[in-house]
Amino acid sequence: METEILHHTRASFQDHLPVLVILVPFLAAPLMVLLGSRRLSWPIAFGASVAAFGIAILLLAKVIDGTEISYHIGGWAPPLGIEYRVDAANAFVLLLVTGIAAIVLPYARESIKTEVPVRHHTLFYALFLLCLTGLLGVVVTGDAFNVFVFLEISSLSTYVLIAQGSYRDKRALTAAYDYLIMGTIGATFFVIGLGLLYMATGTLNMADIAERIADQGGNRTVRAAFAFIVVGVGLKVAIYPLHLWLPNAYTYAPSAVTVFLAATATKVAVYVLLRFMFSIFQPAFLFEVNTLEFIILPFAVLAMFAASFIAIFQNDFKRMLAYSSIAQIGYILLGIGLLSEAGLTAAIVHLFNHGITKAALFMGVGIYVLRSGGSFLDDIQGLGRVMPLTSAAVVIGGLSLIGVPGTAGFISKWVLVQAALEKGWWPVALMIVASSLLAVIYVWRVIETLYTKPPASDVIAGEAPLSMLVPLWIMAIACVWFGLDTDLTIGASQTAAQGLLSGSAGMR
Repeated sequence: METEILHHTRASFQDHLPVLVILVPFLAAPLMVLLGSRRLSWPIAFGASVAAFGIAILLLAKVIDGTEISYHIGGWAPPLGIEYRVDAANAFVLLLVTGIAAIVLPYARESIKTEVPVRHHTLFYALFLLCLTGLLGVVVTGDAFNVFVFLEISSLSTYVLIAQGSYRDKRALTAAYDYLIMGTIGATFFVIGLGLLYMATGTLNMADIAERIADQGGNRTVRAAFAFIVVGVGLKVAIYPLHLWLPNAYTYAPSAVTVFLAATATKVAVYVLLRFMFSIFQPAFLFEVNTLEFIILPFAVLAMFAASFIAIFQNDFKRMLAYSSIAQIGYILLGIGLLSEAGLTAAIVHLFNHGITKAALFMGVGIYVLRSGGSFLDDIQGLGRVMPLTSAAVVIGGLSLIGVPGTAGFISKWVLVQAALEKGWWPVALMIVASSLLAVIYVWRVIETLYTKPPASDVIAGEAPLSMLVPLWIMAIACVWFGLDTDLTIGASQTAAQGLLSGSAGMR
């Protein structure tokens, strides 16, 4: 695997892309606060997100063939200096995170008018960019401690973003507090794991750690580090049963925040899990294999069924989708647990496809909240007739969530079924299909409510503003586009899976 090392001498603009993707939103956030202008805050936030998205596209184009980019911060070579490393795995996640941010911001402009106090709008956009900065930093960095730092940047801003929902519902404060407690516990476990790794290796550079622990499979310090890291990141991923913070956080946060978090935050945490499991500890690490087969896999299957059953009985559309997200995370973890190239490819494809599907669905819910004042099924009944464009996009998102052929959701579940059959695990393949059928029940409940019941008398007639409809339909079209054209998603995911399965060899 070819590694491109970028030096600062005679460096061109393109050579600095790995750090610019983080610096652009990071510098834009304090700039809008210093300017203190509500009129300028949205254009600055949108411009920074679009710029980051453009940079992510350029980075993916450079590494999709299997090349890796190693960027040395300040010209200091690792392991002494901090390294940013870009390969197919994190470039694909960068594309998802920056793309969602660029599409959510036009949607958020109208959405937050009724959900966030006007005096907080500038700070809202600043926090949004800080959250984006943290997520991008987690993905790009090749330094283990930097992962913790960027995780905390994204988490701290997320807590405040969720709490902004208290303008409409005071329960948002409780949700943010619960997430703060759970997130702090997760971060503590994670940093203890990093400390143990440093104790065993004397370095924090990921590639360097991988080389030094390659022959330390029986080292109890390394095993303890692995356990702490998996539990810590597991809380961020919302692995069942470490998911208790997620339903309330998604339900009571402002709609634009829910869209962004559902499509990106847990996906970035899954990436961290992948990076540590495969690039640092590597699949040959016996303790890791046992953990995947006897702990992660059973809980993944349990999440697929338990969370789907809970979703069926929810009367709040937002909460229903929140529990659905826990079930979908189960599919991603199942793909990882298969410990094969096909399984890992399926996990990465589903990470992307579920991100765009949930963005579409939560955008639809946000529009219903704007028009009807709530996200309960009683609030949205009959809106399929009153708001045909919004409801059609929601139906497309629902079909993708089920995994109907022709949608992005079908592709990832199909690849996952193939990976299970390739390994000879036909009962697991049947469980994937059976749990997908559960999604039919709760998606049908929503469709039935939208189209077969009369609208409530106090519903404001008419479609949502174009600034919300256009982003919604971009995500709905993406659900169909990536269900028909899989060159990008499967191609990038296969390259990423091969790179991750090569372990530390690909990081040298």
